[in-house]
Amino acid sequence: MIIQGGVIHIGDGTVVQEGYIRLEDGKIAEVSSGVYSGADREVLDAKGKIITPGFIDAHCHLGMWEEGLDFEGDDGNEMTDPCTPHLRAIDAINPLDRAFGEALDYGITTVVTGPGSANPVAGQICAMKTWGRVVDEMVVKAPVGMKFALGENPKGVYNDKSQTPMTRMAIAAIIREELQKAKRYGEDCRKAQEDEDADPPELDVKCEALLPVLEGKVKAHFHTHRADDICTALRLIREFQLDGVIVHGTEGYMIAQTIAKAGVPVVCGPIISTRGKPELKNLDRRNAALLLEAGVEVAINTDAPEVPIDLLATEAAITVAAGVPAEKALTLLTGSPARICGIDSRVGLIAPGLDGDILIFGQEPIGLLVKPERVLVEGRLVR
Repeated sequence: MIIQGGVIHIGDGTVVQEGYIRLEDGKIAEVSSGVYSGADREVLDAKGKIITPGFIDAHCHLGMWEEGLDFEGDDGNEMTDPCTPHLRAIDAINPLDRAFGEALDYGITTVVTGPGSANPVAGQICAMKTWGRVVDEMVVKAPVGMKFALGENPKGVYNDKSQTPMTRMAIAAIIREELQKAKRYGEDCRKAQEDEDADPPELDVKCEALLPVLEGKVKAHFHTHRADDICTALRLIREFQLDGVIVHGTEGYMIAQTIAKAGVPVVCGPIISTRGKPELKNLDRRNAALLLEAGVEVAINTDAPEVPIDLLATEAAITVAAGVPAEKALTLLTGSPARICGIDSRVGLIAPGLDGDILIFGQEPIGLLVKPERVLVEGRLVR
């Protein structure tokens, strides 16, 4: 298929004013300026339109808390054990939840979805497409991250149970203890492989799940709001040399230079939020703009169903009103979340070799409830 004409936004700030995209076997085969002159006869006319990569929500819980259900559709928090790294989002996601269709309607073709923040070590995050019926066939990468949580949420859950962790000290201590345990477990496994006289350790599924995090193969996503919790996350990332991501980062703007110096990206949001709990008292819609100004790589998220998934581009528009340069806003939904979440070999840009996830708009894509006219996922027209 050829998508001909239109203004092509690559997803990294680069724009091709008039050109074409050639799709082959679900992948982007070619992106070029000018008019296509090859033999492919299947042409989608996009003259006068705006073309972008499919949008990415860098942090949500799609399919984990199902729309319109209470306990029956609540599969995001296992609040019986503060350390659950062996839990996998793909075992809980319902891809037939109506929110997946709403995501597609508004151009969100990839979501990073996973457990909630009840536990200091919450479980494995999944990156997946929003088009499909079977999770295994929709996965981009699983696990794409390990969810850790600091601050008020785990404190509140376990304070109500009169159980550790009831303080920020205990939350950090549990994370540190589990990572140290996994590190020792990995050393013992390697020793057993290298020395035939050494016995391997007894199988520990929690340590097994944390080993790829310690090896840098799986990113460490830290749920944080307050500046002091962000600093604790940075400390843990530094101690264990993790490939870390700050999620929410509500008070990030207060310590923007510290985050920038650490080289850790921030997934900001939800942008549309009240100050409904103590950790959000300093919420400021300029957060993303101030972090970008300091040199921090930023993406935005809805935290759906906290904020409806269809408001992702609306949130981007709000960040522009709060100081994000207009030309940068689109990258917060495309190239940046792909890089931050480690899925940029598949999605995020309109570039050769990547999946053919493409949106065609009849108006500026960053705004209030703007729907694309056409949605392609892996080269297939799905909307």
